[in-house]
Amino acid sequence: QVQLVESGGGLVQAGGSLRLSCAASVRTFTSFFMGWFRQAPGKEREFAAGIRWSSTYYADSVKGRFTISRDNAKNTVYLQMNSLKPEDKAVYYCAADSRPRTYYRGSSYEYWGQGTQVTVSS
Repeated sequence: QVQLVESGGGLVQAGGSLRLSCAASVRTFTSFFMGWFRQAPGKEREFAAGIRWSSTYYADSVKGRFTISRDNAKNTVYLQMNSLKPEDKAVYYCAADSRPRTYYRGSSYEYWGQGTQVTVSS
């Protein structure tokens, strides 16, 4: 069983930055593909970023603004979000799977956090 706990959400002005954290309770953290997804009100959940070992993956909508990283010693994955836009407002979820079939599809992930709200004011 894997538990994921997100933190770091909040309210920020457009152009500002936030860093999300996701702490995982699992002994084999290094072997997991970690992803960040987001869901805006009235919209479907969408992939934002993912990381496995040192390989990173980004949605086009966040590329160049968001950076995903992981600290294997702390079993934690981060999402640094810069140049935030009002359209980035969403609940952000951390997800984990040992072998996601398709990393950008939420259905490929077995474990999910509870989500953290990010609000960007214009």
